[in-house]
Amino acid sequence: MFQRFNPIVPFYFKNFFHKKALLKIVTKSKTMQDSYLDSVKKQFKYYKQLGDKTFDQLTEQQLFWQPNEASNSIAIIAKHLWGNMLSRWTDFRTSDGEKTWRNRDQEFELDFQTKKELIQRWEEGWERLFSAIDPLKKEDLESIVYIRNMGHTIPEAINRQLAHYAYHVGQIVYVGRMATNDKWTSLSIPKGKSKTYNEEKFKQPKRKAHFTDEFLSHNKSE
Repeated sequence: MFQRFNPIVPFYFKNFFHKKALLKIVTKSKTMQDSYLDSVKKQFKYYKQLGDKTFDQLTEQQLFWQPNEASNSIAIIAKHLWGNMLSRWTDFRTSDGEKTWRNRDQEFELDFQTKKELIQRWEEGWERLFSAIDPLKKEDLESIVYIRNMGHTIPEAINRQLAHYAYHVGQIVYVGRMATNDKWTSLSIPKGKSKTYNEEKFKQPKRKAHFTDEFLSHNKSE
């Protein structure tokens, strides 16, 4: 005797495997979101560290030196970053990133004269940034924030600022190197050392790692 076909059974298994696949996708997505937040925090810390290590190598005079009249000094660039950070990251999720109290043009005019004042502004800006992104959770990433009335998801807003700060920190490092001439200590792979650096890297096994780990961990141990 043939057993009677039960249409519920294949439907059950189809539904079961569909839910299982969906759960796997959701879990992977949440893992990627956690990884994203961890990655951007490390990258911000890495770029701040490049600025810190540049300041450490420079005298007060060198921080205020301009390559020419059309160029900005490190002090001016740092002041602009400070103004941008205060505006973008104050009340990050609840108010427009371009604050009504910001005066961007004044960020390119010096109103301080010492290295101490520069560092105070630099640290204040980064502190405001990390106080905004450190509490973020993966559930927050789809939220919309505004910059000049343009809506951004939180990752879009973060990525926008990450690119902007990397651009200006690169300027700081470049001007710093120009100011110190042959006394500059390289912040990346020293000239002529690429082969040695790569050989050391390829001696290590393949693994999941973030490129900033070696720099940030070294900084903690100092």
